[in-house]
Amino acid sequence: MNGTVIFIDNKEIPIENEQNLLELIRKAGVDLPTFCYHSELSIYGACRLCMVQVEGMGLVPACSTPPTPEMKVSTNTEEIRKMRKIIVELLLANHSQNCPTCQKNTTCQLQALAKRFGITKVRFKNQLREMPPDESSPSLVRDPNKCVLCGDCVRICSEVQSVGAIDFAYRGAQTVVIPSFGKALDQVECVNCGQCARICPTGALTPKSEVDEVWKDIHNPSKVVVAQVAPAVRVAIGEMFGLPSGTTTTGQIAAALRAIGFDKIYDTSFTADLTVLEESGEFIKRVTTGDRIPQFTSCCPAWVKFVEQYYPEFVNHLSSCRSPQQMFGALAKEMLSSELNVKPEDIVVVSIMPCTAKKFEAKRPEFERDGVRDVDHVLTTQEFGRMIEEAGLHFKELGPESFHMPFGFKTGAGVIFGNSGGVSEAVLRYVSEKLTGQKHESYEFTSVRGENGIREAKLSVAGNEFTLAVVSGLGNARRALDRIRSGEAHYDFVEVMACPGGCVGGAGQPVFSDPLVRRQRTKGLYENDRMLELHKSQDNPYIAELYGTVLGEVGSHKAHELLHTSYRTRKRILDEDVSISSGDEKSLDISVCFGTSCFLKGSQKLLHDILGHIRSKGLNARVNVNASFCFEKCDKGPTIKVGSRTIEGCTIEKAIEAIKREGVALAEEVRQNV
Repeated sequence: MNGTVIFIDNKEIPIENEQNLLELIRKAGVDLPTFCYHSELSIYGACRLCMVQVEGMGLVPACSTPPTPEMKVSTNTEEIRKMRKIIVELLLANHSQNCPTCQKNTTCQLQALAKRFGITKVRFKNQLREMPPDESSPSLVRDPNKCVLCGDCVRICSEVQSVGAIDFAYRGAQTVVIPSFGKALDQVECVNCGQCARICPTGALTPKSEVDEVWKDIHNPSKVVVAQVAPAVRVAIGEMFGLPSGTTTTGQIAAALRAIGFDKIYDTSFTADLTVLEESGEFIKRVTTGDRIPQFTSCCPAWVKFVEQYYPEFVNHLSSCRSPQQMFGALAKEMLSSELNVKPEDIVVVSIMPCTAKKFEAKRPEFERDGVRDVDHVLTTQEFGRMIEEAGLHFKELGPESFHMPFGFKTGAGVIFGNSGGVSEAVLRYVSEKLTGQKHESYEFTSVRGENGIREAKLSVAGNEFTLAVVSGLGNARRALDRIRSGEAHYDFVEVMACPGGCVGGAGQPVFSDPLVRRQRTKGLYENDRMLELHKSQDNPYIAELYGTVLGEVGSHKAHELLHTSYRTRKRILDEDVSISSGDEKSLDISVCFGTSCFLKGSQKLLHDILGHIRSKGLNARVNVNASFCFEKCDKGPTIKVGSRTIEGCTIEKAIEAIKREGVALAEEVRQNV
């Protein structure tokens, strides 16, 4: 189709590989309204807002109609205008009317279209069937009363992230978008990445706010409230106040946090520098011994949960390093409590993050000591922006201020953590000097940069050949893991970020739909790196001081206590057991795991053999047999539970032995209670 033209509102527009009329119309400068079209997703064609008049064809949806040469298109006829207005009114008639208090107020696409089409009242009767919001997730709120059934969330969760935690259910007027099996979000395989909320055009899916809790702690005189700011926030927060995407606002952020009332203000890039040393030390040790290669990064909590749920055999390949957020929390509670003579529980650590999954991460039991969380609250960039507005601050007019030391100092390596490829590049800056024992003037490894969802790089360092993969988006992560598992691909180091483009594209960032916004944020972080005096984590003097006074050396016992953790397999869906065979009230309970991993390892045959044994011995009245859906021991299956005893790698022989032992114990218990 190259070299041919189309006529849009009598304007000649060249066809240059555009896939549909909508792309050409937007190229012509016409902002055609849509709900269900997004360049990252498959074409759905449900909302019909993008209908246009094509000579000889009549009304057609622009998103799903391919262009043909000499086609004559009208985008704004009287009929089309009336139709669009009716569509928006019908959506409003089946929509929650609490717009002033909605999180998406001023960024809601439905609200914007109502204003654009001059809708001042809805002529149709309100058909909304009020349903309770789902606030079960630590990261997201799902309000079905604001859903317009555009399907964007369904498609990004399935097509881009390969999770499929939500989907359409029922038909016709009863159609809804809900999590698997009608459960709450925290009971299904949602990884909390929040990409559904990022792409949702209304307030049906939004990050879960912790603003009120943070204000409460700020106003509590007995609390020392500490803020840490992630790298990606500094190149995005300005968008909420009219600044161009990618504008660095580090100084204004520090000033705003002081004005709001935070006692200490630090930079998560400091602990990103710390992560580089610990993760690199771990990598050098692993690659030297050939142990658990490839090593996967563990900075992204949505990615970690994805591995725990879907690829349990790779859990031990995750770096044991905590994320920079959690490293900071542990250090702050340990060091500031001593320095300020304050109890750890009276130090409130507030993270300001581009990410919704960080809310989930902060609440993981692994990151709590003696009932005190390492990180108390996580605010998204959006929530921080709202706090600035609540405080009445004019962000653009704030004079720049600095972070507190020592945790406010960083190198460029820590800053680029916010970009896909940034962690790999920061590690390479350290490993290349550590293995050669030489300082290098150059510091950029541009081979790991780029926009492709899976990027590979081969490097030779001190005679060692390394193969790296940089992955963003969980759908791409699934493809990479499947290739590793099959032996088709071999890597030494794999960086994964759940959000396309990395943290700069996180769901907690200001709302955007144009991919250019993400590119500008990425560019902003690399420019930050170039403007800083130091570019390698090992050159951060405060990191060196921290090892000298507190941690000892990279990978030390103290470093592991504060900076490392371990991960586990976990259930994808919380569910009740399914009863297969029921005995009497005083029966022995047997549960056989039917999770995916155990099923593939033979749990179905094992269940069949157990039932056969029970029947042959006449034990039906004395045994309850259930199919369970996960014991969270996926790498050690098939797994069963007989009474109180869990048996990993179970065979029918082991099961029979356990049934005998536990049966005797149960019989003795019954005899003593008679």
